Amino acid sequence: MKELMQSLREAAIRSIMETADMEKLEAQRVRYLGKKGELTAILRQMGSLSAEERPVMGQMANQIRAEIERALDERREELSKKLLELRLESETLDVTLPGRKAALGHKHPMYNVLDQIKDIFIGMGFEIVDGPEVELADYNFTKLNIDEAHPSREWTDTFYFTPDSRILLRTQTSPMQVHAMETRPLPIRIIAPGRVYRKDEVDATHSPMFHQIEGMVVDKGVTMSDLKATLNLVVEKIYGAGTVTRFRPHHFPFTGAARPARARAGSRCSAPA
Repeated sequence: MKELMQSLREAAIRSIMETADMEKLEAQRVRYLGKKGELTAILRQMGSLSAEERPVMGQMANQIRAEIERALDERREELSKKLLELRLESETLDVTLPGRKAALGHKHPMYNVLDQIKDIFIGMGFEIVDGPEVELADYNFTKLNIDEAHPSREWTDTFYFTPDSRILLRTQTSPMQVHAMETRPLPIRIIAPGRVYRKDEVDATHSPMFHQIEGMVVDKGVTMSDLKATLNLVVEKIYGAGTVTRFRPHHFPFTGAARPARARAGSRCSAPA
C-alpha cells in the first residue's frame, strides 16, 4: 500500500501541474481527493492492514493529501495569474493613438453677453448673487412695497403655485435686494442676474420666461448720478467708447414708475440699457 500511495502522489502532482485551466483543475481535485477519489479508495483498504501498519499508513495518507492540496493551490494561483495577464493583454489600451475630439456645442450668445456684463460689474467691485426662482410673495412683492392691489399680483400676470398666492415663480430678480439686505452687512454692492417668469404672450419682444439683471448699491452719499455713470460705463464697455446714452422717465404697468436708459453707438445699434 505504501508503494501505491507514493505512486498516487507522484501521478497526482504531475497531473495537477500539467493542468491548463481552472475547470480541469477542479476535475483533478475531485479525481484525487473527492469522496470517490483515488486517495479515498486506497484509504478504504486500510481495514486489511495490521494494527501496527494503520497509524503509519494513516500518517502517510494525510501527508499525501496535504501535498496534493498544496499542489492544487499553487497551480490555481499560477492559472489565476495567467488568466489576469491574458485579460490585461486583451484589454490593453494604446494611449499613443490620437483621441477622438468630442463634439461640443457653443455657448448661447445671450450667455456670452451675460458673462461680459458680470465681468464688467465685478471689475467695479460688485458681487454676483443668486437666489430661488420659486419665491415667496412676501419677497417678490410685499417687501418691495408692491401693495395687494398692484396689477402685477394678479393671476393673469404671475405664475402662482398655491391658491393663497403665497408661493410663485419670481416675476423679477428684485427679491434678491431683500435677501441681500437681510443677510449682508453694509455697504452693499450687488447684481443679481437670473431667469424670471411672467404670463406674457409670446411675440418679438415678450416671453413667459426671460432673463433680468438686478443691481443695487446701498451706501452713504450714493446719488442718481452714480447710477447714470455706472450704466454709461457698462454701455461703453459693451458697445464701445463714444456710445451715447439717454435717460427718460417712463411708466411700466408691471413695475410702475421707472427711468429706462437707451444707448446708441453711432448708426450701428440702438438698444435699451
